[in-house]
Amino acid sequence: MTDTMKALLLGRGPEWVLDDVPVPEPGRGEVLIRNRASATNNADLPMLAEADPTHGGTGKESIAGFEYAGEIAAVGEDAGRWKVGDPVMGTFPSAFAEYLVADHRFVLPRPQALAPEVACALPTALLTEFGALTVAGFQPGQSVLSTGASTSIGMIGIQIAKTLGASKIIATTRSTDKKDLLTRLGADTVIVTGKDDDLTRAVLAATDGEGANVVLDHVAGDTFAACLPATAADGQVVNIGRLAGPATTIDLDALSFRHLTVHGVSFGFSRDWETVPILEGLHPEILPAVDRGDITPVIDTTLNIQQYREAADRLRSGTTIGKIVFTLA
Repeated sequence: MTDTMKALLLGRGPEWVLDDVPVPEPGRGEVLIRNRASATNNADLPMLAEADPTHGGTGKESIAGFEYAGEIAAVGEDAGRWKVGDPVMGTFPSAFAEYLVADHRFVLPRPQALAPEVACALPTALLTEFGALTVAGFQPGQSVLSTGASTSIGMIGIQIAKTLGASKIIATTRSTDKKDLLTRLGADTVIVTGKDDDLTRAVLAATDGEGANVVLDHVAGDTFAACLPATAADGQVVNIGRLAGPATTIDLDALSFRHLTVHGVSFGFSRDWETVPILEGLHPEILPAVDRGDITPVIDTTLNIQQYREAADRLRSGTTIGKIVFTLA
């Protein structure tokens, strides 16, 4: 193993910079991962802009990225069951690099047959979508509404809900072109927002007037407000993303008279008491489903890490369907 590695850095300007940096060493409770592939996330570009010193950003240098897949290269003290050579995947800061150090509790086993360039596109969505269903107390036989379901994590959420035994999965998208894709992934009803009836009416029609038992909202804004009267009595509404903005006006009658419970989730690395149990909860049903191929990511583009400028341009275009993946030699 060399002393230096290639990594994409924030904090030097408006674009990522590929440079040589020291290979980190694992401390107590940590593992060193030889990263083979990384996937992009919605937070990558905002974090790049926030660190850009040429446009008022912090100028704080750090390694970009969160999702990775590779194998264990070294194990620190008290780092659990991991052994050198174990295939792994996960979500943790500083993932756009040939090596990264991660808290061993946040690392997931990677099925042997799952290539790193596929596996790296799973962990954030597995954590977020399974976590949201867990917070909602989802039970087999319940119906699920997923707004903004054609997002990368939303598409995984459909597959997780199906794996866990949802009775009906209703998905929304703004694009007619994505309707067939969402159906193939497991959605029973796909609502094209802005083209079909309004969201509330369409969901009620798809659920015989009852509404969805669990709502996974990736959109927020007015969509969040429309979800409340589209949720079944005693239902659970979980806000995950805010693609339409963080502000909305809601009808409190829809919330109160239907006896709804609203949750907000953001599974961070500093909230280990919350995040680690969710990751552990993936082992009984979700990871075996990944191994079987029942849960698979949608990959938009696979690029070598040297093509990072092309990746950033494609992210900014807003036309991606699924993840952009970087491969690392």
